[in-house]
Amino acid sequence: MNLQAKPGRGDTASATPGLKADTETVVVRFAGDSGDGVQLLGGQFAQETALAGNSLATFPDFPAEIRAPTGTTYGVSAFQINFGSRVVKTAGDQPDVLVALNPAALKVNLSLVRKGGLVILDSGAFKEKDIKRAGFNQDPRTDGTLKEYRVIEIDISAQALEVAKPFGVSQKEALRTKNLWTLGLVSWMYDREMASTQSYVARKFGEDDPVGKANAAALKAGHAYGETHEISGDISPAHFPSVKFEPGTYRLVSGAEALSWGLVAGAQLAGLELLLSSYPITPSSPILHNLAKLKQFGVSTFQAEDEIAACCAAIGASFGGKLGITASSGPGIALKTEAIGLAISTELPLVIVDTQRAGPSTGLPTKTEQSDLFIAVWGRNGDAPVPVIASRAPGDCYEVAIEAVRLATKYMTPVILLSDGYIANAAEPWKIPSIKDHAPFPVTFRTDAEGYQVYNRDPKTLARAWVKPGTPGMMHRIGGIEKDSVTGNISYEAANHQKMTDTRFAKIDGIANDIPEQTVEVGDTKGKLAVVGWGSTFGPINRAVHNMRAKGLDVSHIHIRHIWPLPRNLEALLKSYDKVLVAEMNNGQMLTLLRSQYVIDAKGLLKVSGQPLKIAEVENAIRAQLDA
Repeated sequence: MNLQAKPGRGDTASATPGLKADTETVVVRFAGDSGDGVQLLGGQFAQETALAGNSLATFPDFPAEIRAPTGTTYGVSAFQINFGSRVVKTAGDQPDVLVALNPAALKVNLSLVRKGGLVILDSGAFKEKDIKRAGFNQDPRTDGTLKEYRVIEIDISAQALEVAKPFGVSQKEALRTKNLWTLGLVSWMYDREMASTQSYVARKFGEDDPVGKANAAALKAGHAYGETHEISGDISPAHFPSVKFEPGTYRLVSGAEALSWGLVAGAQLAGLELLLSSYPITPSSPILHNLAKLKQFGVSTFQAEDEIAACCAAIGASFGGKLGITASSGPGIALKTEAIGLAISTELPLVIVDTQRAGPSTGLPTKTEQSDLFIAVWGRNGDAPVPVIASRAPGDCYEVAIEAVRLATKYMTPVILLSDGYIANAAEPWKIPSIKDHAPFPVTFRTDAEGYQVYNRDPKTLARAWVKPGTPGMMHRIGGIEKDSVTGNISYEAANHQKMTDTRFAKIDGIANDIPEQTVEVGDTKGKLAVVGWGSTFGPINRAVHNMRAKGLDVSHIHIRHIWPLPRNLEALLKSYDKVLVAEMNNGQMLTLLRSQYVIDAKGLLKVSGQPLKIAEVENAIRAQLDA
């Protein structure tokens, strides 16, 4: 889609219902059993919304259990989308519309819906046994539970069964079409074209497959139901004009997709082939899936037998002259730490992608958290520094991945790239870039053997030369035991170890001179309060600060991409504010880091619930800090 530029105000803390023609944004949440196809329903509606030219942000929210018992709260899967005719930066604080396909979905999600919002129920799923299984003592439709909401009951299950009859599919297959029936209804509610979903069904099942025909018919039937039945008396279709983005070609992109493509782009800019070596883990696995499809760009992928092997294989690829990459989440990063230390000792480029999730241990594997800053910055044995950078949004993953490759290859070091489960799974419209938008940073392998010593260094970057094994006259020795600071021979000399430790630190510290100075995202470079964030807290902080400044409050937003080393001007910038509030989804890891480095009396807005930070939470914290 080619769109034109128009400034947008972004989302607000309390969105309007989204059921009137003059509404600018609406938050819709789909929820059902994990077998109801809720993620497909939400994903296709997001695609339709993107093709309509609306701004949007999504939040897939699904259980960790592969298949929890049907109808239980443990198995509820949800998909939230915030969209409209102005720029949207978060998936929204409170849903205006909840579509609940069973009682358990209502039980889990009702408390999230704003008072006065619309609740659409599949009445066919509200049988007595299902109501009890969901944890209700009485039928929530009749006991006053829903009195503060507008409720529309439709027997979606019966509608899906009826539509599927002519195609001879089983009852189980027929019931599975209720997600497409629901998509048709909601597409009618928001004036969506369904051509993209119709094409998807045709591609997935084929033109003549009975199941495909049943799904296609269900989609159309749900749309027709909205037009022809009494529902039209309760709500009217809402149309959202398209947002006039910066001109260009756009697509809907998830963080995992953008990060994968950024790694490939970075390798291309460095003139290298790429090897991703990983072990499957939620929510990092999509990176392996995405890169496995890109062999035509010099990409190799290897699914190792465990996390340690995955990291060591990536180091081996870098030793051999490729760009080694490994990707995991918190538990896997913990297992990789010794191997990461090996890459630090051997001074080989390595990109480590950490898609964070709630911990500790297995924790909440499908829920989001910013729980790995400590392990990224400090979590290795010995004094073992590495650069750490963090992406802020799905589209931003592309840029951050390129930066990770640049730093790794220029400074011959491992680099840790922090994403998280929310960024990886969420989606937003993304202007497709050109590789020409970035300056190449081609790698030069040393081939001149004259005077070569393994740890001879570039005087500016302190990086050692990269030599491919087998280069004539360039045989060299590297490994995990400490090496002589010049020859690379094993050394137990005290002074040598001190020198090598100091040099490794100096190399990483020097990167501060090769990254941008810290800027202010919103507001002034001094004032009463700065709200500091990193990673996926960008959207809610940014919108909250915009909202508070519109009310006359003196507050600014600072968002840190380069976490280690920190930007060289950050200390002076933070100390130019009377107060500093650090907002993050952990128990104070960035807060502790900033206090330790700058001795500032920063306060924390800390959330560890597995759910994204909300705009209203940031606004309340801003008010509390300024009132204090």
